[in-house]
Amino acid sequence: MDYERLIDEETWAFIRRTAESYPDDAVELSIEDQRGVYDVMCKDFRQPRPMGVETEDRRADGVPVRIYTAGNPSRTVIYFHGGGFVVGGLDSHDDVCAELCAQTGYRVIAVDYRLSPEHIHPAQFHDSWAATNWAVQEFQDPFVLAGDSAGGNLAAAVSQHGRTQFDNLLGQVLIYPGLGGDSSRGSYKEHAHAPLLTLEDVSFYEKVRCGGDVPENDPTFAPLHDTDFSGLPPTVVVTADCDPLRDDGAIYCEQIRAAGGQAHCINESGLVHGYLRARTMVKRAADSFERISVAIEALGQQIWPYD
Repeated sequence: MDYERLIDEETWAFIRRTAESYPDDAVELSIEDQRGVYDVMCKDFRQPRPMGVETEDRRADGVPVRIYTAGNPSRTVIYFHGGGFVVGGLDSHDDVCAELCAQTGYRVIAVDYRLSPEHIHPAQFHDSWAATNWAVQEFQDPFVLAGDSAGGNLAAAVSQHGRTQFDNLLGQVLIYPGLGGDSSRGSYKEHAHAPLLTLEDVSFYEKVRCGGDVPENDPTFAPLHDTDFSGLPPTVVVTADCDPLRDDGAIYCEQIRAAGGQAHCINESGLVHGYLRARTMVKRAADSFERISVAIEALGQQIWPYD
């Protein structure tokens, strides 16, 4: 793959800066060391919270959450962070959640689910499910589910599991999610050696998440393993073109549309997995983050601007 042609210089600068603290061979480190270098990398990119955003750390039926507010919100966004189910937490995506709060005016609840390998699947799903149900009861607002990478997987799993239980779920926005697609074809092969996430990395994190044996036909592990995609809320998926996970988003949207639902996939040309952190230094990433924010705001207002 000719990444020198596909990826512009701004994005290469982001890739190089990421590698300074989170090297390409990070998966070969111990889990503790992986978390250490990931935290350093996130701190390097972390932006100040926008003026007017207030936060409160609470526990949602035992699950740590951070609540972001600006004014008097009438909508809630429940956000699940990325990190391969192994790294990340409330601080790794603090600025992203704060900016989404400021830009949409919605309450944002970041969920600090338990990590693998100390807690293998379905612990992450159980925490996400518990936190979502807590938020629904606590605030009783119409809400949107959102997440990036592993968090996109969790948002989709919660949405599918709760499709007959949530009366006020207005939509979901999934950012370069891993949804359990066929790793022997498509983007998994085309971008097997992509910058910042390789097929080998995907396989590593998948095995760590489940303790070795990958579940079959378990939509709470891999939403694309489901056989019924009906009854899902309006869905927007945003993918990075230079990412082995790219095709999962398009296939997921196709399944929802085939079942009679609304779904739209935005594939971001020239971007790589993890580009949310590049939004202040890469124009393509900044533009994509704006589209993500607009999608969340629109779904929260029950507007579908993609027909």
